[in-house]
Amino acid sequence: MAQPSRQPRQLSLVLILLLLFLNALFGQAAAQEDEAIINSEIARLNNQSLLWGPYRPNLYFGVRPRIPKSLMTGLMWGKVETYTDYQTSLRYTCEQNEGMKGYGWDEYDTRRGGVQSIHDTENGLDITTSFVKVPGGANGGSWAARVKGQLQQGVPADRKTAVILYVTQEGLGTLEAVKGDDENGYEGHVTLNGNSASLGDYKLVLTKGKGKHPTSDHKVTKVRGHAHTVVQSLTYQEEFLWQAKGIVFKQLKESVDAFVEKHFDKQDPPPAWQVFQLENRPGAGNVHIIQRVFEGDFEFDILFSSASAGKELSSGDLSREIQEATESFGERFSSVFAIKAPFTAEKYNKFGRSMFSNLIGGIGYFFGESVVDRSYAPEYEEEDEGFWEEAAAARARNKPTLEGPYELFTSIPSRPFFPRGFLWDEGFHLLPIADWDIDLAMEIVKSWYNLMDEDGWIAREQIMGAEARSKVPEEFQTQYPHYANPPTLFFIIDSFIDRLYKANGSIPAVKEHLSQGVPLSSASIDNIEVGLEYLGRIYPFLRRQFYWFKKTQYGDIKSYDREAYSSREAYRWRGRTVPHCLTSGLDDYPRPQPPHPGELHVDLMSWVGLMAKSLANIAKVIAPEEVEDYTKVLDGIEHNLDDLHWSEKDGCYCDATIDEFEEHQLVCHKGYISLFPFLTGLLKPDSPKLGKILALIGDEEELWSPYGIRSLSKKDENYGSAENYWRSPIWININYLAITQLYNVATQEGPYQETARDLYQRLRKNIVETIYNSWEETGFAWEQYNPETGKGQRTQHFTGWTSLVVKIMAMDDLEAVPVAAPVEPEYVKDEL
Repeated sequence: MAQPSRQPRQLSLVLILLLLFLNALFGQAAAQEDEAIINSEIARLNNQSLLWGPYRPNLYFGVRPRIPKSLMTGLMWGKVETYTDYQTSLRYTCEQNEGMKGYGWDEYDTRRGGVQSIHDTENGLDITTSFVKVPGGANGGSWAARVKGQLQQGVPADRKTAVILYVTQEGLGTLEAVKGDDENGYEGHVTLNGNSASLGDYKLVLTKGKGKHPTSDHKVTKVRGHAHTVVQSLTYQEEFLWQAKGIVFKQLKESVDAFVEKHFDKQDPPPAWQVFQLENRPGAGNVHIIQRVFEGDFEFDILFSSASAGKELSSGDLSREIQEATESFGERFSSVFAIKAPFTAEKYNKFGRSMFSNLIGGIGYFFGESVVDRSYAPEYEEEDEGFWEEAAAARARNKPTLEGPYELFTSIPSRPFFPRGFLWDEGFHLLPIADWDIDLAMEIVKSWYNLMDEDGWIAREQIMGAEARSKVPEEFQTQYPHYANPPTLFFIIDSFIDRLYKANGSIPAVKEHLSQGVPLSSASIDNIEVGLEYLGRIYPFLRRQFYWFKKTQYGDIKSYDREAYSSREAYRWRGRTVPHCLTSGLDDYPRPQPPHPGELHVDLMSWVGLMAKSLANIAKVIAPEEVEDYTKVLDGIEHNLDDLHWSEKDGCYCDATIDEFEEHQLVCHKGYISLFPFLTGLLKPDSPKLGKILALIGDEEELWSPYGIRSLSKKDENYGSAENYWRSPIWININYLAITQLYNVATQEGPYQETARDLYQRLRKNIVETIYNSWEETGFAWEQYNPETGKGQRTQHFTGWTSLVVKIMAMDDLEAVPVAAPVEPEYVKDEL
């Protein structure tokens, strides 16, 4: 019997394999196209939901989009009982010591909106501003705000309050106020019609609202009329538009001068509110000042309707959106920040909502030029003894230049005092924000890394534009490309990686997520492909920053024959002076004296170790061939921390310098610096050195206080001296790091578990009570807290890293609930 031919079967097998290959090839291409579409859609929706906001945090209330040269609004108010009131009572920019009994957001979600309360005791007025976003259309949707004023108890019911909405539009486009029925002003709504390339056509309406307007039988009423709403439309050069109060006062002076010259009778003076009234001149312009005067309580709405949305907003829409936003925030806050014992009373919930809302409500969008010195003067190498004097002379000699313009989307430390981006603050700010909205946090991280230059440098303080510079003394405005700052954004990268792999989602899940209209707070971690694409894009920036640190902040080991495990891993902050090391973030914390080019800083080495550890985890997925580079650096740092910085005599880590015999010398000022290897997670839980660090933390004669960990030991000769900025006060960011690491030790088996557990429980309680008590008493969070009294001090309304108290309250109560040992995130999974 003849054997059947094998050729057809072999041909069939080849065809099957070919079909499988083509199917896989086109399937992969389709999947990649599908993934690209999803990434693009997420980016589009993310940008739209974040486009508008109260992104002018330096103002009590100011709305703008995340677009350069666009529409901006700002709210002003002040009493007008006397002829001098306007000069002293007009509120606009957030200021310290301006007669406020607290102000800020009671609830706020960046993607929806929220409610802010302002308690202006000097003006006898409580103001509530409610802000919401209404998605829809191709230009970022619409938004609306409700402004409500209520006289405080004891204030006369006929108190007169002037309220001004200051509206500007930069760039190409038009903005025109529609004329009212009365030449003296408007009885009803005020409407502005505008358009621009980025926003399309839009309408801004200021509603008539509720409230009584004062009347007068004075003879000038025939000229001035009663208290109508007036609009003055103007055209100014763009570089002056931010100077709102200056422009308002200039226009008021012109109106008042003209009125006084023609109509003022000293024997029979009219009421102040009739004198301090702008002339009604509505029309086209890039500045529109809308002024109205109320007697007693008042309320009105600001409605921005994008034509692309196809529907104009109404006050009814605003009421509904405010209610929905409030209900949504309350439910979500309780879910995201599940506050644990002993802080379960309602007062702590209200406190936590306020602290977090003011952190996230302080996010701003900044655009403008920065002052930078790129002279690269040889003195900036800081290689010679006396380098700080040579560098100071070079700074005085060199002329910095304006660079940019740049843009930055960031949270801020303090609305009245630090309304701009600070690099080392930002990583702490984003820790609670990442819990709430990881995609928002990563959007801010991306915005910061977009500022990086080709070498890997990011300016530590972002002072963009004339408005930002107006809040900073000239000597502090210039940024230097050899100055570093703690790389705290790596905290957020680590959090993102951890959550990405725990979520372990898929592309279909994200499609469903988007189609159901779920908020875009976690789209980048709901499936691993989208998250990995983000990591792939940002990894080169992280890598560049890491090697910039190694290149520019290196410490000298070889020149002084120092004995160390690694000859490469030692670091020194550049920019030191005798009293300060501003680049470290710890400003006046005691360092070796005098400064020396052979100095080594233990906090900086710890930060570089944290970067290496983080990059090794990312590289396992993004660049496996580079993992060994980072682990080698980390190994060298872990050894050199002991070899170069550990003092057995003092039982802590210390900075180092070179003595008069050219020998390595430790200089120990026990305090935050001594804790950094522990704070950054570089100490093993069974290390004998850990026991001594815990003993230092818990020693009441050294760092421990009933209110938190002091920045410097009570026994140090510099304690409480000179500026006393980082020389005793309690800082919440460092205490947060300590609480986090104490928790990690307390929940792992080891020789120091019980010690860490006790310290964790007491420190967590002390810190929360310290911040809460000052907040309850003053209405503010504070920059730092007094170690002797627990009172808040320095900058008020410091809702930056002090808001970490929300995360602290949500941490476990180890006395109440046994906690299992935490599991390290598994960064490489088989399915990858």
